[in-house]
Order: sequence, then structure tokens, then C-alpha cells
Amino acid sequence: MDWKKFLSKTRENYKLLNEEIPETFRGFSVMGEEAKKNGLVDNKTKEFVALGIAISTRCESCIGMHIEALIKLGTNRDELVEILAMCSFMGGGPSITFSSKALEAFDQLSS
Repeated sequence: MDWKKFLSKTRENYKLLNEEIPETFRGFSVMGEEAKKNGLVDNKTKEFVALGIAISTRCESCIGMHIEALIKLGTNRDELVEILAMCSFMGGGPSITFSSKALEAFDQLSS
């Protein structure tokens, strides 16, 4: 998969849906801002949690967006691989499949 094109198309689709249900998007944004506030847990850890959930729910768009966020937060490939091992362990075969997609996304989006 071409992750850059995929995420670009995802964002186009979000824009179209936002035009139809702006209050829902606004509510989601407010919820995200609150969840991402600085606190006892750093943002990189929060993004790793979000990535684990994205992998377990098999959401490719979510995987790509959380990988982008992790790259911006300075995540290196070794850190990601360690997290993907845990995701794969907890989720079995399906999570191994989606963990491999996350690694592919990281490799494409970080270059």
C-alpha cells in the first residue's frame, strides 16, 4: 500500500464527511484535545496506546495517522518494533498482520 496516498485520500474523505456532520467532528476534536493534554503520561506513550488499539481494531487509517504522530514525536524503528511485538502477542494472528502494516507505514512515512 502507498501510505502517503492512502492517508491523503482518507483526509479528503474526512473533509467531505465533516461538511455533512460538523458537530460530530467538532466533538471528536474536543475529545482528542482533552485526551492528548500533557499530564502524567507523555504523548509518545499515549500514541503507542492509540496505535495498539488501532491495530487491535484493524483500522488502517488510524494506524497510518498514529504512525505519523509517532514519527513527529521522534519514535525510532526499534521502539516501534518493540511495541509491535506486544501488540502481536496480545492480538494473535490478526494483530501480527496489522502490526506488519504499521511497520510498512512507518518505513514509508519516515523516509
